[in-house]
Amino acid sequence: MPSEFELIARYFTRPTPRTVLGVGDDGAIVRVSPGMELVISTDMLVAGTHFLGNGQTPADPEDLGWKTLAVNVSDMAAMGAEPRWALLAVALPEATAAFEAWISAFARGLFDCAGSFGVELIGGDTTRGPLNLCPTIFGEVPQGQALLRSGASPGDEIWVSGTPGLAALGLAHLQGRCMLSEPALTDCLAALARPQPRVALGIALRGLASAAIDVSDGLLADLGHILERSAVAATVQFDRLPGAALAACADQALAQDCLLGGGDDYELVFTAAPGHHARIDALARELHLTLTAIGSIRPVGGETLNLEDAQGRAVPILRRGFDHFAGTP
Repeated sequence: MPSEFELIARYFTRPTPRTVLGVGDDGAIVRVSPGMELVISTDMLVAGTHFLGNGQTPADPEDLGWKTLAVNVSDMAAMGAEPRWALLAVALPEATAAFEAWISAFARGLFDCAGSFGVELIGGDTTRGPLNLCPTIFGEVPQGQALLRSGASPGDEIWVSGTPGLAALGLAHLQGRCMLSEPALTDCLAALARPQPRVALGIALRGLASAAIDVSDGLLADLGHILERSAVAATVQFDRLPGAALAACADQALAQDCLLGGGDDYELVFTAAPGHHARIDALARELHLTLTAIGSIRPVGGETLNLEDAQGRAVPILRRGFDHFAGTP
């Protein structure tokens, strides 16, 4: 089996033409473009928590390589930043010939995602231990134009991209909590295994969106972060939500839970002034991406987040999203 440094050289070292200095030294050197600010984020993926492992049917390593980077690219999308560079820290089990094949497939998926979004892997670290994957990503955004969670104002519309809930339904199928049929099964498993970060949308929302976040822990939970940071409240219209998850699963209670609190979609939830509605509709056509207005921002008062049906009646919220330390399934 190759050594730690041979693994890095063989599987995680690629040309980095937009980097001053990449893999091989104690640190990388990058040069930020003139007039740009650096956006930095990190997301850790742990076996058994973020992907199936620890005795469960394991995730496909190539898909996992894609997803490991994609969830970090999604953070750049949520801030309107262009992803540029990434570091990767990994803990790997004891090296075997079989595991080297796993690493090779993982690296293919990782660099497939990197190539799709213009990201250069410029360094990181490897160590022996339980499987743990932790990228750090760097992106660029024009000075003062980053999308934040703190800019939503009363009267703003709430929008969501794509079809939230499908990834959570795909996981529920793999766990035996539901049985999906084609073509919904393929769509749900693809959403889970290969999320598509909305980078083009995030960049296009500069100057349009007042606040934004990506959906990693659940639609309502992540919207709640915008409400908290912006010191506002919201009303979401249940009947306006994209209905793909509800149509995919006969168990409507489970489908609703996946739609509202399932997470792992990496779609964008954002707010914008009503005057931008027509421009956002046009943007959906330009990007060939569904963008749906699902509610509105209001001043703080009463419940911070209300979910209503078409008649204005309250829809019970059983679960808003995933919390690592709350014991939420």
